[in-house]
Amino acid sequence: MPRTRSVVLAAGAALLVRRAVRRRIAASPLWPMPALETPVSGQGGRRAPSLRLTVAERAVPAEGVALLRLEPPAGTPLPEWRPGAHLDLVLPSGLIRQYSLCGDPADRATYTVATRLIEDGRGGSREVHEQLREGAELVVRGPRNRFPLAQAPSYAFVAGGIGITPILPMLRAVEAAGAEWRLLYGGRSRPTMPFLDEIEKLGAPGGRVTVVAEDEAGLPDAAAFLAGSGEGAAVYCCGPEPLTDAVAAALPEGRTLHLERFTPGASTAQLGTFEVELRRTGRTLTVPAGRSVLATVRDELPDLAYSCEQGFCGTCQQRVLEGEIDHEDELLTDTERQDSMLICVSRCLGRKLVLDL
Repeated sequence: MPRTRSVVLAAGAALLVRRAVRRRIAASPLWPMPALETPVSGQGGRRAPSLRLTVAERAVPAEGVALLRLEPPAGTPLPEWRPGAHLDLVLPSGLIRQYSLCGDPADRATYTVATRLIEDGRGGSREVHEQLREGAELVVRGPRNRFPLAQAPSYAFVAGGIGITPILPMLRAVEAAGAEWRLLYGGRSRPTMPFLDEIEKLGAPGGRVTVVAEDEAGLPDAAAFLAGSGEGAAVYCCGPEPLTDAVAAALPEGRTLHLERFTPGASTAQLGTFEVELRRTGRTLTVPAGRSVLATVRDELPDLAYSCEQGFCGTCQQRVLEGEIDHEDELLTDTERQDSMLICVSRCLGRKLVLDL
C-alpha cells in the first residue's frame, strides 16, 4: 500500500507540473518559444477527402494523351462532383498534380482524368504516362472545383489542347439543359486533340463547334469568335497562357470571363525584393527579385513540405504573422488569405513578411 500511494502521489505531481508548464507556454511570448498555434504547412489536402483508387482502364484518346479511369473499392460510391472540378493525384514519387475530371458527373463508380505528356515539364505528366498502368493504386484528393459552371443566358467556350478536359463535362451539361452554346477548340493538329469526335458530334446541330488545327489553319481567332457571343454570355476558357491572354484581351463588354490556366499568371510583384522573418527559427532571409519565397526558405529549411510549385495544391501553405501579402495562388479562400499564403507563388506587397516557421 505505501508503494502504491507513492506512485499515485508521483503521478499526480507530474500531472500538475505538466499543466503548469502548458499554462506558462500559452501565456508567455518568449519562453520556451513564441506561443504560436500549430503550423499549417503540409496540410494542402485538408479541404477534401483522400481516397485510394485503382487504375481500372488506361486509354490513349489522342497522340501524347493518357486517359485514366479510376475506381474505388467495390461497392464504394465516389464523392459527387460538378463540371469544372479537378482531382489532386498523389503520384508514386510523392508529387501532387491536378487533373480535371472529364467523365460523367452522374457516374459515381469511376473518375476519369486525362493528361498530355509534357516532354520538358517537371516530371508529373511523364510519371502518369510511364507508371500509372491498369491495376496501379494511388491516393487521390478531391474533387474540388475552382472553375464552376455558372448559370447564364448563353455560353462561349474556348479550349486549347488538353484544356478541353474541364470544358467537356460543361458542354454535355449545357447541351442537356438546352442552353445556347458555342465552342472554339484549338490544337496543334487533329490527331493531338482529345475527344474531338464526341465534341464535333455534340455540336453538329447548328455548327456550334469551331475546330482550329494549327497545322491546317494557324492559331484560333479568339476575338472573332467572341464577337459572335451574345450579351450576358458566360465565357469559359482553359488552355495555355497565350490563349487565355488573347481571350481576356478580346472579351466584349457585357460578358463574364471564367479562366483556368495551365500555370498561374505572372506575379505582380516579381521584381520586388523583401525580407522574410522565420519567427520560430529565428532567422531573417532576403527574397530577391525573380525568386520565390519557397525557394528562399528552403535554403534555410530544406525539409519544408512542397509539391506543385504553382499555387494549386496547398502543400506549402504557411501562416503569416505580420506583413501584407500579394496572393498569387489559385486555391485559398478569402478567409484563409487573411492570415496565410502559399509561399510557392505568393509574395510580399511591402518590405517584410513574418512567417510561422
